[in-house]
Amino acid sequence: MKNYDKIYINGQWVASEGSKTISVFDSTNEEVMATIPEGTASDVTKAAAAAKAAFISWSSLPKADRAKYLNAIGDALVARMDEISSAISRETGMAKALSNMIQVGLPINSFKQAAALAESFEFEKEVGSSLIVREPIGVVGCITPWNYPLHQIAAKVAFAMASGCTVVLKPSEIAPIDAFMLAEIIHEAKLPAGVFNLVTGTGPVVGEAISASPDIDMISFTGSTRAGKLVMQTGSETVKKVALELGGKSANIIGEGLDDATFAKAIMGGTGQAFLNSGQTCSLLSRMLVPRSRLAEAEGLAASVANGVKVGDPFAEGTNVGPLASAAQRDRVIGYINKGIEEGAKLIAGGPGAPEGLDKGYYVKPTVFSEVNNKMTIAQEEIFGPVLVLIPYDGIDDAVEIANDSPYGLAGAVFAADKETGIAIARRIRTGQVTVNGGAFNPNAPFGGYKQSGIGRELGEHGFEEFLEIKSLQL
Repeated sequence: MKNYDKIYINGQWVASEGSKTISVFDSTNEEVMATIPEGTASDVTKAAAAAKAAFISWSSLPKADRAKYLNAIGDALVARMDEISSAISRETGMAKALSNMIQVGLPINSFKQAAALAESFEFEKEVGSSLIVREPIGVVGCITPWNYPLHQIAAKVAFAMASGCTVVLKPSEIAPIDAFMLAEIIHEAKLPAGVFNLVTGTGPVVGEAISASPDIDMISFTGSTRAGKLVMQTGSETVKKVALELGGKSANIIGEGLDDATFAKAIMGGTGQAFLNSGQTCSLLSRMLVPRSRLAEAEGLAASVANGVKVGDPFAEGTNVGPLASAAQRDRVIGYINKGIEEGAKLIAGGPGAPEGLDKGYYVKPTVFSEVNNKMTIAQEEIFGPVLVLIPYDGIDDAVEIANDSPYGLAGAVFAADKETGIAIARRIRTGQVTVNGGAFNPNAPFGGYKQSGIGRELGEHGFEEFLEIKSLQL
């Protein structure tokens, strides 16, 4: 067991003002794997003051110098990839092979991409008699989740620092170890004191203090819609900018007129993707919309995928799906599975209870429901577990209506008979990202949602711009 007994403020590892600690649990065996400081509001006050003091010199540093620091951090993440991905697999349950590629590979890309943008971005532009200047917003409070912990940290911290902002980071207390490893890397890179600060603790204490701090100019939050609303309310007291990346209940429309092979590919691929990271993904395609005439065919294909998934230790050879990240999350997901059964959905794979032989660890069976209508709880609320619902539709207009009948709008997908038809349907879906005919994930495309899935965008140039103010000089 590892004991982290300090937080990181103003370029130094320092003791928290509080004396309490938080236990971090290994998702595979339910044992304590680490303890971290339970930070306080006064810790946030110190961190915000340090970030505010560092902002003037960091924001005026030549952008090539900022890029060098970010590239150095990215290189150091490469060197520690195995160590970091192993910790994240224990924290979140993701299979180790995927953790290397996703949980650490994507953050490396973010630091490298942010470095490139720091150098290439045009911060000034002449418009008529005015000079339009883009300037860093100031101190950014970054509040991040546990499902893709380092990826979400990097999506905020890397791009904020690249733009010239300084940061105060509060990682999730469920998966904080990677944040300490990043802080160690940043310390070794000799980043100027105060540019990056780490305060661990709970949302109601540390998160709220960050949201309320008058020294923090912007909040970038990823988490549940419920928590995001609280962040926005608290942040409004100081009229700070708030960027939110929240929940989702994304629809995967399996189009009409697909030949048998393409239909099977779409159903089986969509089912497998619904179980990525044990379903702990905000952009998860958790509603599969299927032509009513082919529902029985879809059921057979989806059930075969779900029943063939190897659930187990993330470090074991061949494991596809590991445990959920916490006991609370496991219990929440099982509650939704029971709710689906109570509301009359047809259970075709999985169900409540742990998979056979996996009594230790936060494991849940990959579960598929069919004959779901969009009024059911399991069709409307974000489950955040390995649960897929099949919803029949009658005609593509009905499918689009069902897809848009959600308070969320984070992601979506369309599998159509041809690309042009797929794009036409995708344009009608009110959501931030849509995958067309299995299009590849692009880590440099903007990520964010419509409606209650959030405000603003992360990653790439659009994510970089979130951390900039606009000033016009009349000449």
